Amino acid sequence: MDTWAFLSILLAVTHYVSGQSTIRWCTISPAEESKCKAMAQAFTSASIRPTIRCVPASSKAECGQKLTRKEVDAFSASAKEIYDVGKQASFRIAGGESGADGKGITYYGVAVVKKANSAININNLKGKKSCHTGKDRTVGWNVPLGYLIDSGMMSAMGCNFPQGVADFFSASCIPGAKDGPASLCELCVGDKNGQYKCDATTNELYYAYNGAFRCLAEDAGQGESWAQGLHSTDYQLLCRDGTRSPVTDYEKCHLARVPSRGIVVHSDISSSVVYNMLREGLQKSGFSMFSSSGYGGTNLLFSDSSTTFIEAGNENYIEWLGRYYYILKAMDCTQSDVPANLRWCVLSHGEQQKCADMAVAFKSKNLIPDIQCVHGASVEDCMKKIQNKQADAITLDGGYIYTAGKSFGLIPAVGESYTGDTDGSIYYAVAVLRKSNRDIQRFSDLKSKRSCHTGYGRTAGWNIPVGVLIEKGLITPQRCQVAQATGEFFKSACVPGANQKGFPSNLCEQCIGDASGQNKCEKGKDLYDGYDGAFRCLVEDRGDVAFIKHSTVFQNTDGNNTDSWAVNLKSQDFQLLCSQESRAEVTQFTKCNLARVPSHAVMIRPDTNHHIIFGLLDKAQHFFGVNSASSFKMFDSKSYDGSDLIFKDSTLTLIGVGEKRTYEEWLGQGYLDAVIAMECSASTAGTGGLLQQAYTVYS
Repeated sequence: MDTWAFLSILLAVTHYVSGQSTIRWCTISPAEESKCKAMAQAFTSASIRPTIRCVPASSKAECGQKLTRKEVDAFSASAKEIYDVGKQASFRIAGGESGADGKGITYYGVAVVKKANSAININNLKGKKSCHTGKDRTVGWNVPLGYLIDSGMMSAMGCNFPQGVADFFSASCIPGAKDGPASLCELCVGDKNGQYKCDATTNELYYAYNGAFRCLAEDAGQGESWAQGLHSTDYQLLCRDGTRSPVTDYEKCHLARVPSRGIVVHSDISSSVVYNMLREGLQKSGFSMFSSSGYGGTNLLFSDSSTTFIEAGNENYIEWLGRYYYILKAMDCTQSDVPANLRWCVLSHGEQQKCADMAVAFKSKNLIPDIQCVHGASVEDCMKKIQNKQADAITLDGGYIYTAGKSFGLIPAVGESYTGDTDGSIYYAVAVLRKSNRDIQRFSDLKSKRSCHTGYGRTAGWNIPVGVLIEKGLITPQRCQVAQATGEFFKSACVPGANQKGFPSNLCEQCIGDASGQNKCEKGKDLYDGYDGAFRCLVEDRGDVAFIKHSTVFQNTDGNNTDSWAVNLKSQDFQLLCSQESRAEVTQFTKCNLARVPSHAVMIRPDTNHHIIFGLLDKAQHFFGVNSASSFKMFDSKSYDGSDLIFKDSTLTLIGVGEKRTYEEWLGQGYLDAVIAMECSASTAGTGGLLQQAYTVYS
């Protein structure tokens, strides 16, 4: 046997063993099957391997079912079809289709505003007027609504999207939305005679792409030659980061990029084999893969508007779809998907009473789903009940969110806001220096310096900064003796509450006691205790660095504190030490901090639709939130002999979680790193409750 014959046999055996001597391509119509067979013949004639066998199905959904049953190996599908198949089958993305530009994008969903209206950005659209291509259309309905819901800006109770839009925008033109709230058609104009108002046809002047733009251009008013005199430079795009860009900048500034069709392959199949087969077929077979003429249909097997295949970039279809996946998921809900009940896990008699009253109050306003109350023996018991589907929701603080996510697989659904901001933080933990002190440029420079802390075991003053020092390898506690390691790192400190047996005495050396010099280093009594105290410790030169929250500097400078020690202080005389080993002005705390200390969040199972939970609670706070006249108040526990029951009493508003979809994303990397670094003291030392105590974010 000659060498060539041997290699041919070896190649054939390799294909056979890998199950890829033939690729079974799924077709969804007789016309597609006809084109598929012609393509298979052309590939065979050009000696392209593997060979193709065509397998008929009635729809892309059935192709997905056949993929699961291993009856087909591959097919091309649109982004929406791939999303739908992903709910029932496991597969890879082998590549994508693309036009001549090689970018593989069908289009970008954008939000356009008049340049002159400079006050509008993507974050303040609530209460504004809106123009849409039409109800249930991709660019004019699914993309903007899905984006706003996914980002937590808009809610839709019970997945009633038309009502959610009506609650969000003050007035709209959404052709085809006649059966919804009246405001959805308020801006529509019909034809030139005022007939067919809000029809999903070209009889409505504001229908489809051109119509929606005309609606914007005319400020939803009639005009004969509406497009004359318009200049593209008079319009801008709203970007996801809150900025605006020229309309030509859509590749960077958009709500979603909708990818072109993708090539779906079974998980057992090598995606590169299929991709290479298609590329080779396109180049060598002479077969017109992107033409359906002659087969009695359009877009058969592949899109007629495509010209080439491009690499997927990521085999995971969720990653391949990108933000569009979450937009589709946000809109993937009907009122029949809403559960009858939401079982809230409560921990005390007071919470049980408040929960029962909450259930009655919500029902009185026809809010869905209904609230039911389930009693848990402990926070961990509630987490377990939710995991085991015996309960559905509970509000937790940062330390417990970590445990709920890591140990019980729970995810955040709704966050609390105590400031009205929507970033889901209580505050930022920062390290503050005097600007005049140039000796400290990075964390390693803190070695043998003096430090001021809010108190032992407190979040901003101890847990976060010590966690950062451990995470950076600057202190390495032996047998979890964190206080000892910290005392060895700093020359001296004031850590109120560190006056404990076995703790290094230098942790209390810089403390001064109360006004009479008594109670030195006593938690709650030393003048250097708490946020203001730790900052005062720095101001009075008892320390080189103060570990506090970001707002403390502003509350005690520029005339905001008239106490003798603070009255002449200027905020510009202080700087922040960043965890990235640099310094920044005190106003730059969102970028230069040790951690974003997360607010409390409602935690649920990942199989619960978190948009349904936010839809309920967001609607509820309209009736029972801050400043409501109702007898039941969601954020007030005074009537129940307790505080912070179900929600923290200091909550101003409940917010959507947006892109913080996992417990790690909600907590933030800085907080998470500090928790993990400090975890040693909870596990190895055998004090299981320490972590939760340390990370209860009231400090």
